Amino acid sequence: MAMKDASPLPAGRARSAASLPLNALRVFDAVARRGSLRAAAEELRVVPGAVRQQMASLEDNLGVALLARDGGRVALTDSGRRFADAVAVALDILTRAADEIADAGRRQRVRLGAPMPLAANWLMPRLPQLMADLPALEIDIVPVDVALTLADRPDLDALIAGGEYRPLPDIAAFGFMADEFGLVGTPAEAEKLQLAARAGKVAATTAIIARDVAYLLDDWFRESGTLPLRFHKRFEAETLDLAIAAAKAGLGIVAAPRASIERELAGGALVAPLGFVARPVGYRLCCRSMDAEGKAIAALRTWLAREGAGNLPAGAE
Repeated sequence: MAMKDASPLPAGRARSAASLPLNALRVFDAVARRGSLRAAAEELRVVPGAVRQQMASLEDNLGVALLARDGGRVALTDSGRRFADAVAVALDILTRAADEIADAGRRQRVRLGAPMPLAANWLMPRLPQLMADLPALEIDIVPVDVALTLADRPDLDALIAGGEYRPLPDIAAFGFMADEFGLVGTPAEAEKLQLAARAGKVAATTAIIARDVAYLLDDWFRESGTLPLRFHKRFEAETLDLAIAAAKAGLGIVAAPRASIERELAGGALVAPLGFVARPVGYRLCCRSMDAEGKAIAALRTWLAREGAGNLPAGAE
């Protein structure tokens, strides 16, 4: 709560803004944000007396009271509130400028979250090329759940999201590759699926359902325009990567994104007898809006866009 200015400090004590001590400004910013001297001291890991000393020094420099004191409580005066807004902006500018200068002389680290199947089958095989193309970046690839968002993981700098992506406030998303999915299995299981689709009978194979994307099977039939098939059995796996592993072992058929089984498709371990269907959203690189134009994220965006060139759905950017 802002309070009206108390009596001004004695005349003649105000000095040039250039003489304002930076430490005192940081202390004042903490007091303004936390609402008390004690809380500010805890944040800054100093004793409350040091906070009081810095505040007295700052008010002496300005020649005006920034805090109204009522016993053990303090509140911003009108001048204090206006000054707090300016200090917060100035400190943010200084911090970002210092980070940019420091980053220019060292490699920048980006913690990039990616769904486990995509990370293992699409991103990791390209990691040597990514490191060669972007030598100034250190990329930490963190496997995450398919439906996870940046709001769930504040430790991540960016996140690759597929067809499950939903817009979130303060998150920027940049499309870089189409997201297709299909019903896949070993050649033997795929043949059973194809025969059932032709004859309109129960498929003599097992439907493997990944609990974290349990809707993919129904989505494929709906979006492909294919009449839904009944399966002889149903098996549930906790995650998509486990469901894909079960399909590779010959257990049955799983609905999976193409990028998550790229190597298996290329080697013939898995096939998609009924084809793939493009999802409307596509793969996107998601980051916090304030980081979208940073050099590290911009470089990663450019690299992913180049890598996914020719596979970007219309309107994804």
